[in-house]
Amino acid sequence: MGQLQGKVAIVTGGAAGFGEAIVRLYAAEGAQVMIADLAVDQGQALAQALGPQVAFQACDVASGPAVAELVRQCTERLGAPDIVVNNAGTTHVNQPMLQVDEATFDRMFAVNVKSIYHMAQAVVPLMRARRSGVILNVGSTAGIRPRPGLTWYNGSKGAVNLLSKSMAVELGPEGIRVNAICPVIGETALLEKFMGVPDTPENRARFISTIPLGRLSRPSDVAAVALFLASDAAAFISGVEFPVDGARTV
Repeated sequence: MGQLQGKVAIVTGGAAGFGEAIVRLYAAEGAQVMIADLAVDQGQALAQALGPQVAFQACDVASGPAVAELVRQCTERLGAPDIVVNNAGTTHVNQPMLQVDEATFDRMFAVNVKSIYHMAQAVVPLMRARRSGVILNVGSTAGIRPRPGLTWYNGSKGAVNLLSKSMAVELGPEGIRVNAICPVIGETALLEKFMGVPDTPENRARFISTIPLGRLSRPSDVAAVALFLASDAAAFISGVEFPVDGARTV
């Protein structure tokens, strides 16, 4: 029996990268999973590949009505969510802070931060009714040890990390656990934006040199932590910023 047998999970940004790895591992561990993503073709293909226990719903997490509909569809098709992984995120290109335009700033905060507000509005009442639930917010080491070039992104992830702690304190008495997963720069589609330079072996080496374990994070690393924190093995863990960073933030 899998570690998430009988559980229902929503994973935003679940069609690729960290999200796809989480969806695949959750499904393998027995969960029914609702993938939410703007990448319709990728999301539908992943759901079809994983079988009837996995469903897909197109969703812009920056939209309150879209998130409410996502949760309604999940409840109707799979059941009320026991686990929510707020993984969807975006960034601006690594560059001097004054070069980032306002529209990019607004979109990034809407996707990275306001989405958590929308999701809480939709799922917390359902979890409160059952006095149980797990919310995992994908923050970042950028919100723990910020570096130049990603200032506004760092701020958005700092908000995610702190929101997770505050949610954990407020919702804990109702049986709801909340944690932040904080990956270091990883092998995903956003890699070039984070680096601000072409993805070449030489440029990767510059970033890898700052990570004591000597590599970038991988989707499988993040998925393994997301599984642990959602499972009963982590029943007493809440309010944690969990770095997945090869000792980068030490």
